[in-house]
Formats: sequence, C-alpha cells, structure tokens
Amino acid sequence: MTDAQLARRLALAAGQILLDLRQTGPADGKALGAAGDRLSNAYLVAELRRLRPDDAILSEEEAPDLARLQAQRVWLVDPLDGTREYGERRGDWAVHVALSIDGRIADGAVAQPALGQCVCTASPPLLLPEASPLRIVVSRSRQAACADALAAAIGAVLVPMGSAGAKTLAVLRGEADVYLHQGDMHEWDSGAPAAVAQAAGLWVSRADGSPLVFNQPRPLTPDILICHKARAPALLAAIAPLL
Repeated sequence: MTDAQLARRLALAAGQILLDLRQTGPADGKALGAAGDRLSNAYLVAELRRLRPDDAILSEEEAPDLARLQAQRVWLVDPLDGTREYGERRGDWAVHVALSIDGRIADGAVAQPALGQCVCTASPPLLLPEASPLRIVVSRSRQAACADALAAAIGAVLVPMGSAGAKTLAVLRGEADVYLHQGDMHEWDSGAPAAVAQAAGLWVSRADGSPLVFNQPRPLTPDILICHKARAPALLAAIAPLL
C-alpha cells in the first residue's frame, strides 16, 4: 500500500468513526467534539504505528515528542479538524492525514465525511474554472486580518467556513477560488490540505509567497494561501501591502 493509499484509507475509516459517533455520542456539542477527537486520534495513531512503525507522528491530540525532529518521515494527523463544526452537527469538518518527508509535504488525504468525500494525492480532482467575482474562503471564527481589505481591493467576496480541510476541498470542488488564512495554525491543520491542493496543481504557499515547512520544533503554519497558480502573482501582490 502506498503512502497516499494509506492516508486515504485511514482518513475514510476515521471519518466513519466520527459519523457513527454523531449518531450515538453525547448530545452536548463540546462533549461530542472531545469524544470525536479522542476516538479518531486513537484509531489513526494505532494504525500508523502498526503499518508505518518506523515513521514519526505529529498529531494534535498526542503529547509533543521532539524525537520526531530526527525523523525523515513524519505523519501529520488532525483526527478532527473543525471540532466546533462537528459538535454543531455542521458539515464543514474534516479528517487530515498527511506525510512530510524532510520537511516538505509528500502525500496525504483530506476526508469530509459529512459530504461523503475524500481526496488524496494519488487521485486529485480536475480543477474547475474560477468564478467572477472571486470567492475567498476564510475561517468562520478567525478570519484573516487582511481579508476584508483584500476582498475590497480585488472585488472578491468572502465565504466563511470551518476546517482548513473543508475550505481546501471547497476550492477543489469549484465552490470557492481562493483559501486565505492568517493567524497561527498548526502543521496538522495545514499538512493534508497542502498535500491535496498541491497534487491537484494549485498554488500553495505562505501569504508572502514563501514555501510551507513542516516538522519544525514549534509546528506552526503562520498563514497559508491556496489558489489557482495563474492567480497567485496578482494575489500575492495585493496581499503584500496588507501584511
């Protein structure tokens, strides 16, 4: 089984665990989200340790282990990206499973179980044309500081949504054209979305155009821009004075 196939298999299975839990788990949103994080993480970490025992794991729900800094291959796992949305019984939550090699993203998968969708690097979808005006998908709770100014400058509209994975899949489905985030996210938030976007041929970078780097001592992704490659130069030029 290739790394991409494994990422897809694990993301799909964890997604089903989370769907089942929403039928039988706590009614309270916060308790439901906590239970989902715990169950999904336990499954993903156990399977990765069984099937890729020589690889390191960086998961949102695991205690930090700086021994991973010596590893060439590190799995980046967000067992439930969009815990708030999951607890609210919305659809914009996701499961992220990705692999970084020597600090660069290699393979991965993003599952959006509520929509019955999973995209992995082995079989990315064909990109759809951009819309007019451009639609920039942003966080529901932590909108990029420059988002309003950028939208005004380029005549775009903002689309709030939960989960970095859900936002990225919205771009891949042609429901949005740009994903912009400012404000620290973690590598488990950004890894799988970056993997599937990159595999599909989208532009993936920091908001200043620099590349994403993974398996850092502080595993943070300060900001991210995902868009069509032809659009990237104009967007980066418009964003630069707003940073």
